[in-house]
This record gives sequence, C-alpha cells and structure tokens, in this order.
Amino acid sequence: MPAEAARRLAAYANAWSTRGVRAWGEGWWDLPITVGDQIARLIGAPPGSTAMHQNVTIAEAVVLSCFDLHGERRRIVYEEENFPSVRYLQQAQRGRGAEIVVCRNEEEIVSAIDERTLLVPISHVIFKTGRIQDVEPIVERAHEVGAHVVLDAYQSVGSVPLDVTALDVDFAVGGSVKWLCGGPGAGWLYVRPDLAATLEPTLVGWQAHARPFGFEPELEYAQGSWRFLTGTPNVPALYAATAGYDIVEEIGVDRIREHSVRQTGLLVGLLDEAGLEVVSPRETERRGGSVVVRTPDFPAVHAELEERGIICDFRPDVGLRLGPHFFNTDEELELAVSAIREIVGRGAAMPAPAGSG
Repeated sequence: MPAEAARRLAAYANAWSTRGVRAWGEGWWDLPITVGDQIARLIGAPPGSTAMHQNVTIAEAVVLSCFDLHGERRRIVYEEENFPSVRYLQQAQRGRGAEIVVCRNEEEIVSAIDERTLLVPISHVIFKTGRIQDVEPIVERAHEVGAHVVLDAYQSVGSVPLDVTALDVDFAVGGSVKWLCGGPGAGWLYVRPDLAATLEPTLVGWQAHARPFGFEPELEYAQGSWRFLTGTPNVPALYAATAGYDIVEEIGVDRIREHSVRQTGLLVGLLDEAGLEVVSPRETERRGGSVVVRTPDFPAVHAELEERGIICDFRPDVGLRLGPHFFNTDEELELAVSAIREIVGRGAAMPAPAGSG
C-alpha cells in the first residue's frame, strides 16, 4: 500500500466530517470521471472515455446491458482462460438468450467469430500463466463481422504498456488491486467514444442521468462515459486508488516494463537453475509481469512461503505465481527462489490452510 493512500483516506474522512453533504458538490460526485481520466492516461484513452466502477464484474455487466441477446447476433465468444468472475457473468447470460462459445486459445477465438457473434471478452494478460495474448488478430476479425471486443486489462495495466486507442478495442475493463497499487473497490470501464455516444445501458443509475439532481421521473442518458455509471460512487476507494496511480504515472509504465522484463527474466533463470518448471512464457514479448512455477504440492509450498514472509500466490492446476513490481529488488527474488528450492527439496512443506487459493 502506498503511504500516501493512508493520508488520502484521512483526507476523505476529514472532508466527510467537516464538509458533510457539501463534499458532493466539491468533487465527490465527479470522482468516477476525474479518476477515470487518470486511468485513461495510463491506457492510451482520451479524456472522458473511462469511468470508475466497483469492480470488473460490474463494468462488464454494464457492457452486457447495452445489448439485446435475443436476435441472430447473440453469440459471446471467449477463451477458457478468462478470469472466473468474467466467465460466470457471461455464462449467466444464457438466461437472457446468449449462446456461449468457449475457446482454448487465440486461434480458436478468431475461427469462432462470425456474423452471429456479438461480444468477444478476452484478457490482455492471462491470469493463470502471465501470458500476453495476441489481441490484434482477434480485434481485426471481430470488427470484420461487426462484433465488439471487451479487453480485460486487469493483469497488465501498470506493468505492461497498453494503448486501447491503437488496438481499437470497443471496451476495456480493469481494476486497481494489482499493478496499479490502488487497492480494492476501484474498477474501471473504457468505452470507445463513438460507441459511447450511441449505446444505452440498462444497468443504470442516477449518476447516468443528464440531470441527476433534477430527480426527474424518466431516464435521459448523460453524455460520454457518464451514461455508463450506476448509483452512488465508492468515494473512499477512489481517494485511496489515486495514490497508486500517481506513483505509476510518475515512474512511467515503459520504465516499469523495462524493470519487469529484466526481473522476470532473472526469475526464469533462477528457477531453471533450481530445476523447477516454469509455466509462463520464456519469450519476453509474450510474458507479462508474473512468472508462474509449478512445484509439487504448491498450495503447501505457498503456505510455508507466507509463513516466512515471502508474499506470492498460487492458482489451482498451475502453480505458484511470483509477481515482482518496480519496488522489488533482485535480492528479494533470489531469496524467494532459494526458499522455494529448499522447501521443495526438503519435501516437507506445511499443509495448506483450509480454503486457500
């Protein structure tokens, strides 16, 4: 957590206690858009195209609510490696008439997209393995047949450079818990500006009204990314999140990526020397900010690492996930790999706690 996040949360509490309801007119109401503009700078999007939400599930649900799923164009084509929260949301659309097509990789996605396809939700970086997905062919094929691409950039923004304008994606979503160092409760949604001018989401609230404080009986959509908002925003989460965004902006994602490429390469080399199986891509251009290593009984290995104060995580059926960021040192990586090697070599990892993972 950035130290500044605590100070900003204190500033929020002070505004709440001293300004009360007046704080809404002094910046709180606009936070989903003003903070969204900071995200926009990090993803290559224009001002006014990005809005803040509670999480990616809500952001993607807003996107889904823009479309009728009962016509001939009702297919949702996605990869099996999408994050579960996204998969669950898409699967639930069967009840609204959607046909779900699940693919194993980029090539299958491109082949499955046709004139019946409405949405293609994909990941920029795969959460289980840290693999950077080849997005361009998917976007090109989707647009050939009039389908829309929803890019989940949760695992990349803040570590891997992203330009949603250059990629020409229709929507992009993400959050702040990982590389943006922004904490929970600060998801975001980008909508391509020309689409934002015409779409009418049905998952909507008073922040999406053209005149919200008129308390009018009928909905009239606001312009731009405002129309994709719902109800009252999560003000304290947005106060805290900007502390992380500021740091990422100050350092610059290109510099962070340079550091990440070198350190993930170091990790791959250290893991090879330790005789451990690296699951993540070895090619620099295909590897995101994480390196995944498969070990025997990796939930138990993870538990013992945590006991030693070495923080990583693991994903079922894959392995331990190590994600160094700009503040990590090479010595910390060497310590982590040495500990993994020792635990695995000893073959006596602690049992994993119930419910881990």
